[in-house]
Parts: sequence; C-alpha cells; structure tokens
Amino acid sequence: MKFYNLLIKYRFWLGILAIVLAVVVNVNAGFWPAFILYLIGVIAIAGHFFIGPMRLIQEPMEAGNMEEVEKILKSIWFPNLLYKPIRSTYYTLKGHLAMATQDFDTAEKHLKKSSSLGAPMPEAEGANKLQLGMMAMQKGDLRNGESYIRAAIRAGLADKESEAVAYLSMCQIFMNKREFRAAKDFFRKAKACKPTTKEVLNQIKEIEKYISRIPG
Repeated sequence: MKFYNLLIKYRFWLGILAIVLAVVVNVNAGFWPAFILYLIGVIAIAGHFFIGPMRLIQEPMEAGNMEEVEKILKSIWFPNLLYKPIRSTYYTLKGHLAMATQDFDTAEKHLKKSSSLGAPMPEAEGANKLQLGMMAMQKGDLRNGESYIRAAIRAGLADKESEAVAYLSMCQIFMNKREFRAAKDFFRKAKACKPTTKEVLNQIKEIEKYISRIPG
C-alpha cells in the first residue's frame, strides 16, 4: 500500500521521466522499442491531472491530520481538469477546511461548487446541502437555509446525528415563521433519531423547555 501511495505521490515526475527515457530510446533504437515508455509516461501524467492524488487523503483524514490533507489538496494544480466526481470531492474537502478556520464565505463557495457538480454519493450531497443550510441560517437567511436543509433531507444524510441536526434546524426555522405545528413535527423527528452527541442533546433540551408551551 505504501509503495502504491508513493507511485501516486510521484506519478507526474515518474511520467516525465518515462517520456524522457522514451525519447532517448526512440532516438537510439526507434519508436516501437520506446512505445511502452511513451505509454507509461502518458498514462502517469494523465492520471496526475484527471484523477489527482485524492487516494492519499484517506490516511491523514482518518488520523485527523488536516495540515497534510491541505498540503495534498494544494498539490492539485488544475482542479478543473479532475474527473467530475473527484472534483466534487475536492471542493467538498476545500469547503470543510475553510469551515474549520471559520472562513464561511470561502466554505460556502467551495461547497456550492461541489453541490453543482453532484456528489459521488447521495449522503455526501446531503451533507453538503446541510452545511450550506447551516451557513445560510448563521447569516440570517432563513429562506435559503430552509431550501438547502430540505434538499439535504431529500438527498439523505449519512447518520442519525446529521438527521437530528437537520430536523432541529427545520424546527427553529418554522418556530421563527410561527408555524408551530410544523415546528413540533420536526422536533419529534429530531428526537426520534435518538442522537448521542452532547451538542445536539443540549440543543434538544433547550428547545424542549418551551416548545411544549407554545400553541399548535
């Protein structure tokens, strides 16, 4: 696996080396003896630009080494050349890195790009839409917040924690709109997800203090 990762990491330069060697062999022995080197060089260089080093991101992501993830992403010189599903993942990761540094405008820009390309998996698309909805709500844009979160729920979310967050957000939106029956319905759906994250449980407790007293 490490050898394969090294091949991916240095694929571009190995491709250049293969092309140089192919030219040397071509000059001295003709085209056909050099053909396999030309082929290897073209495949390696094309792989670098159309697939990129995204395979290298899995290990640092699992280890929580976001600096290494950012370094790998920066090694992608022309992201618009990436194969479409890989490009979508690229912009998703860029968006999450921007969110980690509280750069919400940049995060929104990248997540919108990812969403427009279509995520490789419905759950990833749902997660993107949920993030965009949360950022819209932080800006006080409840209309777009509701639109994005509804789209996230339709696309599907990867876990019950994310579902609970989506339903609680919808609950807050409808409470703000004074549509209390719908707000209570979303609150019940959030509780039915049985979240375990401390932040989500605290949010449920806060809403529960007064939601039973409101009409609807």
